[in-house]
Amino acid sequence: MSKKKKYYTVWKGHKTGVFKSWKDCKVQIKNYDGAQYKSFATEDAANEALNGNYFDFIGKNKSFKTELSAEQLKKIGKPNYNSIAVDAASSGNPGIMEYRGVDTKSKKQLFIQGPFAQGTNNIGEFLALVHGLSFLKKHDSDRILYTDSRTAMSWVRKKTCNSKLQRTAKNKPVYDLVDRAVIWLKENEYKTTIVKWETKAWGEIPADFGRK
Repeated sequence: MSKKKKYYTVWKGHKTGVFKSWKDCKVQIKNYDGAQYKSFATEDAANEALNGNYFDFIGKNKSFKTELSAEQLKKIGKPNYNSIAVDAASSGNPGIMEYRGVDTKSKKQLFIQGPFAQGTNNIGEFLALVHGLSFLKKHDSDRILYTDSRTAMSWVRKKTCNSKLQRTAKNKPVYDLVDRAVIWLKENEYKTTIVKWETKAWGEIPADFGRK
C-alpha cells in the first residue's frame, strides 16, 4: 500500500512556505534554531495553516473516540489537571527531533527545545521528562508530570539513557543535553510524581506535536 502524500507548512525556517515533500521541508528546518513546521493531508490545509499561527496547529488532537468500555474508562478516571505534560517528536528514527512541555489543561507551552539535527523519539521523551522535573522543582510546584513513554520513565528511574544511537558530531548537541540530564538526575532529589498518560482513554497527550 502506498504511503499517503503529505504537505509540509514551514512557518519558521531557512525558507517559509508549503513544501510538497518531506525532503524539501527538511532542507528548510535543518540547522535552523527554533524551526516551526507541521505536515497536513492536503495542500489547501497546508496553505491555510501558513496564514495562521504555528501554535494554533500543533498539539491538536484529531477527533478521538476511545475503544475502551465504560467500565474501563471509569476505572482509569480522568486526567489530573494539576499537572504538566511532556512529549517529543522525531521525523525519522533517528531524525530531526524536538521536545516540549505544556500545561495539561490549557496546553499553554511552558518550554520547548529543538529542533535538533539528529535524535530519537526515546531520547527526546527522556530529555522532556528530565526537563519537566527540573522545571517543577525550580518552581517548587506540587503538580504531577505526565508522559506517554514507558521507556523514558524507566530511564529516569535508572538515572541513565540507554539509547543505542551512536554518538557523532551530528548528534553532539543532543548528547550534551543527555549528559546534563543524567548528571541532574544523580545530583538532585525531586518530589514530583511521574504518571503514564492514558492515551487509549484520553487521546494524544496534550504536549503532542500533532504531526502523526
